[in-house]
Amino acid sequence: MTASEATRPFRAAAVTTPISSPSAGRHRVDPPPTRSGFRPELQGLRALAVGLVVIYHVWVGRVSGGVDVFFVISGFLLAGQMTRAAERGGIDLSAYWGKTAKRLLAPTAVVLVGVVVASLAILPESRWAQTSREVLASALFFQNWQLAADSVDYYAAHNTASVVQHLWSLSIQGQFYLVFPVVIAAVALLARRAGWSVRGVVVTTLTIVSLGSLTWSIVLTQLDQQYAYFHSATRLWEFTLGGLLALGIERLRFGRGTRLFAGWLGVIALVLCGVLLDVEGGFPGYLALWPVVCALAILAAGRTDHRWGADRFLSSATMQYLGNISFPLYLWHWPVLLFTLALTRESALGPEAGLLVIAVSVVLAVATRHLIEVPLSSLGGRSRWSNHRAAVMLIVPVLILALSWQAIVALGQQSDATADAADHPGAMALVEGGPAPTPDLAPVPSFTTVGQDWTQPLPQCRTSTFESSMQVCSTAVDGVPARHLLVIGDSHMQQYLSALLPYAAEQRWRVTSILKGACSFGLGQLPPEEDPNCGEWNEAALREVEAEQPDAVVTLASRQVRVGLTEDTPASFVEGWKALEARGVQVLAVRDNPRFDYSPPACVEGQLSPDVPCSHPRSELYPASPSYERVPDVPANVAFLDVSNLLCTPTDCPPVVGNTLVYLDNNHLTATYARSMSPAVGPEAVRVLGW
Repeated sequence: MTASEATRPFRAAAVTTPISSPSAGRHRVDPPPTRSGFRPELQGLRALAVGLVVIYHVWVGRVSGGVDVFFVISGFLLAGQMTRAAERGGIDLSAYWGKTAKRLLAPTAVVLVGVVVASLAILPESRWAQTSREVLASALFFQNWQLAADSVDYYAAHNTASVVQHLWSLSIQGQFYLVFPVVIAAVALLARRAGWSVRGVVVTTLTIVSLGSLTWSIVLTQLDQQYAYFHSATRLWEFTLGGLLALGIERLRFGRGTRLFAGWLGVIALVLCGVLLDVEGGFPGYLALWPVVCALAILAAGRTDHRWGADRFLSSATMQYLGNISFPLYLWHWPVLLFTLALTRESALGPEAGLLVIAVSVVLAVATRHLIEVPLSSLGGRSRWSNHRAAVMLIVPVLILALSWQAIVALGQQSDATADAADHPGAMALVEGGPAPTPDLAPVPSFTTVGQDWTQPLPQCRTSTFESSMQVCSTAVDGVPARHLLVIGDSHMQQYLSALLPYAAEQRWRVTSILKGACSFGLGQLPPEEDPNCGEWNEAALREVEAEQPDAVVTLASRQVRVGLTEDTPASFVEGWKALEARGVQVLAVRDNPRFDYSPPACVEGQLSPDVPCSHPRSELYPASPSYERVPDVPANVAFLDVSNLLCTPTDCPPVVGNTLVYLDNNHLTATYARSMSPAVGPEAVRVLGW
């Protein structure tokens, strides 16, 4: 994304090159830059950054580091502007926020409205909920936090790339524009009251923030890279380093040769950043120093007025115009790319299709620039609150559209809840003598809501006394429950929970759950695919079993980590069962459901290539005999529940059974389908447990 000032010429602290005199000599050192001046190479740097972003997204499928350049430029411009205003006597925060909000929202609102309209026409219904949620988050400048929450939410891991997910960077910039002027105003007030230099206090503040933010960025990237990528605090140092350069550039004294070298080094290294670094997998952390230092080098080099200078290239008419449209080009290119992929049902584009995407994006950016940005720059008149009113006028239509779209999604959820069970028997259609489904009915859950069809937490929850992040949740039963089942495991066990609850309610059983994504119950050496904290979690879960004393623990009997005949029963599962046997607890071990290399609901909806068969041969997913039957040392307390015949016919594992979607993504059952299994699962559990 680009900085908000992309709609006008830029003036900031500049490096100027005076006319040399014969006595200066070839080793002349230029005097310090003037306080302000036009910076054409800065606009060219915007053009270079957005060009890299677009090219990498369209053809390379990687992140370029260009967004980090935008952050540096924003900090560079804003720090100089705010500090000079503070030195003159004060910062008009209200006026600044109104002007910035209008400038940001003018193109953004147009793009978001276009996204909503195009999404309803192009995107499959299964992507509506996510997209509508993120359009709203983008309009209110918290898209980065929405994505950060999804990145650490295991149950959101199935989400497809959103057509507006690139606006996470705009959200961070919007937050910076909101908070940073307040910080500058506060420290300036403190400096004046204490008799200190305003600029000196601002520099000190930015230095402290830079060090703290960079340190946090490095630490959090090591702990949780996906969360760190979208976190505002891990990106703050990129803005503040740009600000420090703006405030200190007057003191820099570089010869022309040094500035020529610095300018081209910054340009070349920036172009190579995404090629040489794992930007997407390792950013931000210390790796983000690469594009940040590149941007700082180009800005510090300034204008050399040399025919071979990087600034000559960056100041060319083409780069200047591309810089002028960089903001709308950034806004448009990603949704155009994603809509194209949705229409072609491809995962990547070839050269010709990629050029078409770029061409369409440029045309839309040019139109947005000249028909929206420039005309709206004068919208609002001269009153103090005119810009605020204009900003409200721009954002209200987006909010109305996004909220209306979410209401449509909610109606889809209501229609799922009222669907006739007789017409949607689900798994019972596979049971001998079961109901025959009415043909040609739309399946439930609807495609609009299938991706959110998770089993909800049980109503009564408490925090474990043995693990602070563990929630122990239970159903409510009047009086003394007839039985007590404790369900432990990962998200697959969460979905199987729906297969137990209806029958348990009929029998007055109490059901308790202890669940953690990517953490099957087991002890000892856990499979490498499990969550790194899974071992400690399972030890705490075992202590909860001792405290609860259930009649039986329900957990997985097998697992599939890849597509195909990879079902196995890890030794850690057996060790967990033995630990429960030592505590006198029965185990109901449930066979795992299949895993696919595509999304079955997306296939049914028509998102995938026609070459992808939606129904998969059973023989390629389930071995003839379950993996646990080949384990020699299974303890006597374990009873096995094989649900494969409730998921597959003798020959196939279809994506729709009994007018019900079986899967919500490539490996999780829908809660709706799992509930339909209950009339068969409940009695079978009683039988194998001997109750």
